[in-house]
Amino acid sequence: MLNKTTGPLPQLRLRIGIAVLAILACLLLILVSARTGFSRLVGKYALLTYSIPAANEAVSLAPSDPEAHRTLATVFSHLRLFDGAKNELETATSLRPNDDYLWLELGNVKDELGDTEGALAAFNEAVRFAPYYAHSRWQRGNLLLRMGHYPEAFADLRQAALSNRDFLPNLIDLAWGLSRGDVKATEQLVQLNDDRARIALARFLARHGQAREAVDQFHLAAASATEENKLDLQRQLIDAKAFKEAFELRSGPTNETTAVFYDGGFEGPLSFDEVVFGWRIPREQTGVSISLDATQPQSGAKSLRIQFNGNSNPSASLISQTVLVKPQHRYRINFAVRTQDVVTGALPLISISDAVSGQLLGSSPAFPQASNSWQVLSFEFATLEQTNAVILSLQRNRCSSDPCPIFGLVWLDSFSIEELK
Repeated sequence: MLNKTTGPLPQLRLRIGIAVLAILACLLLILVSARTGFSRLVGKYALLTYSIPAANEAVSLAPSDPEAHRTLATVFSHLRLFDGAKNELETATSLRPNDDYLWLELGNVKDELGDTEGALAAFNEAVRFAPYYAHSRWQRGNLLLRMGHYPEAFADLRQAALSNRDFLPNLIDLAWGLSRGDVKATEQLVQLNDDRARIALARFLARHGQAREAVDQFHLAAASATEENKLDLQRQLIDAKAFKEAFELRSGPTNETTAVFYDGGFEGPLSFDEVVFGWRIPREQTGVSISLDATQPQSGAKSLRIQFNGNSNPSASLISQTVLVKPQHRYRINFAVRTQDVVTGALPLISISDAVSGQLLGSSPAFPQASNSWQVLSFEFATLEQTNAVILSLQRNRCSSDPCPIFGLVWLDSFSIEELK
């Protein structure tokens, strides 16, 4: 006889029971997943519309889902209902306690409520679960800074900048503000640990009128600085009107300022939109075409050819170059010009102006309308007490009409500058 407890029938019942339980578990899992999925769909709608009823519905559909509570907290925060946001984020962190993002958001909300200690505790948890995440360190560092805990604050801020270089300019800015513009104190607070940080500090100092210190920092990092780094800093120094320091980056330190044109004979390639030292030629100019010409140079192998084809702005600078000079000195500009069939009421000329103030210091005679052979023109000017650099420009005389058309060809060559005793 078969044992009633071990025979086929009880075993079959056991298997059926297990199968039923498995099916019920699957159905329950499907139901929970469906409710969670629908909750998150409703939550997306709540975030798009910042609807509290929709966000509440997302929570009621999935009360154990931390994302639902986070969604409701986000809606509350957007509406500046920070007490509600805090409660929801505290629930979310209890449901998923190792999520550094949730702790970070909770810290931000508590900070908004003025709960400094609570915010710090939340940021501590965010850093504990993600010690190398830059944003957590940055948020905690900013809070510690406002609390007056400067060593701990800058330890966090430096770690954030080390993890994410995008924070480095902000770190330098905070150090600069706290040190009240003291370069050495800023350097100590930032604790520069590589050349990239020094280059970032050099750029910052250039933007804040500390040209000498900017160049010094760049020289300390020069071993790993790229040409692009150098040009970028030169542009910033020129924007700050620190022409001497910008020139030093290109040519090295010098105690003497010898006025000289870069490529006065136009032998090198043209660089459009150049903003450092050299010929500066705007890329887009109405009614003007500029190119190099090797057919009849006055000296060397090339000259600059300018073709006028109609209306152009008489006050616009067609080409220009910045030149270092000494204050309260006299100089003479020499250059060669050739023209062909120039027709206009405002002839071209060369002008010299102070690079900082823009004050006109001198100008050449107007170009001849037709001179098939080269002519050498000269004119003198005197620098002002504060003049350290001048800008030479090709412009046109004032015009009595607007628009002011001009047609014809002009060639330029052999620019030089000499200091007069």
